Amino acid sequence: MLNNSAAPRKNAANELAKQALKKAIKAKLNLLSLKAKLYIGAALLAVLLLVIMIAGMVSIVQNVAENAESESSGGVGIGSGIVGYGSEPIPASVMQYEDAIRSELNKYGKGEYTPLLLALMSQESGGRGNDPMQASESKCGYIGCITNPSESIRYGVKHFLDVMAKANNDVKLTLQSYNFGGGFIDYVKRNGGSYTYELAISFSQMMYQKLAHTGIYRCHREEAITHNACYGDIKYVDAVLRYLPATTIGGGGGGTVVNASGAAKKAIETGMTALGRPYFWGGGRTEASIARREFDCSSFVWWAYREAGINLGPMGATTNTLKHLGQRVPISDIQVGDLIFWDTYKVDGHVAIYIGNDQFIGAQSTGGVSISNFLSNSYWGGKKQWKGHVRRIVQ
Repeated sequence: MLNNSAAPRKNAANELAKQALKKAIKAKLNLLSLKAKLYIGAALLAVLLLVIMIAGMVSIVQNVAENAESESSGGVGIGSGIVGYGSEPIPASVMQYEDAIRSELNKYGKGEYTPLLLALMSQESGGRGNDPMQASESKCGYIGCITNPSESIRYGVKHFLDVMAKANNDVKLTLQSYNFGGGFIDYVKRNGGSYTYELAISFSQMMYQKLAHTGIYRCHREEAITHNACYGDIKYVDAVLRYLPATTIGGGGGGTVVNASGAAKKAIETGMTALGRPYFWGGGRTEASIARREFDCSSFVWWAYREAGINLGPMGATTNTLKHLGQRVPISDIQVGDLIFWDTYKVDGHVAIYIGNDQFIGAQSTGGVSISNFLSNSYWGGKKQWKGHVRRIVQ
């Protein structure tokens, strides 16, 4: 009997030992699995960090290369300086002073700032009154000391350029300081050195706290009320830029750089002298109209290339004439100086000149003579829905 009962006990012991061994092996495997997961995770993390470091180094190299290229080109490309919004046309009451403003700026070699000063006057006065540049306060400390537009333009231009020099050619800082006064430049220099909207708000708040008791200052914008920033106009920069065509002004290079040569370069630079001019349907068909810079889309193109020595047919040629000139090229081969035709109210109903960097210059029925984006613009381009064609008239 003893021998018979010992066998089951032995088998049970063996079974318990097997189960214990299995548990030990499973625990060991789980431990190894955990270690393996940790090793794999660490390896993946190391790879991710390496990728991030490489991407950062590539970005730095690209930025250095781009900066070097910009410096070697001797100018500042599109995207530098200040770009207008072009959402509001320059009033005719302001455009009457275009030649006077340009002439005054040319005395200082700054004629490229004409569109910007026209935009500034549009915001200041809309071209109305005896002091359309609202320069009296900066000249003599009170309103009304300037009594005629010629004096206003003469002093306003000088004051603007003086402010710009003190602002180290930061055009936005210059604009806001034209509204706030020179104290804003010193304030910005103590707080980072470059214009920001946040600095405009904080400066206005500070000055309003000091001067609110005078009762002179009122909040004219919802944003100013929200921030209790009622000294001057904290949105002055945006208010001016809505009148500035969508082109680059300033930035140390004097405006947009045209990466072309010969007739194409000359035509585009000629066209830029008319930036901000309103659109005239049927304009540019007489020398008198051209002298007044009265253009529609086709006469603008005709005039710009005529000044570059290229004959595009009868004076102020229509799109029906222009669309048969030169050589049709695919959009994928577009070059600076090519003519872009859009199917608008009719096939080939609108035309402008391509200036590179996905931009063109032309006389638009809304916005006048201005620079706009092309394929990246949902209205003018839209890579999926664009209908039109490109013609090359100069090589």
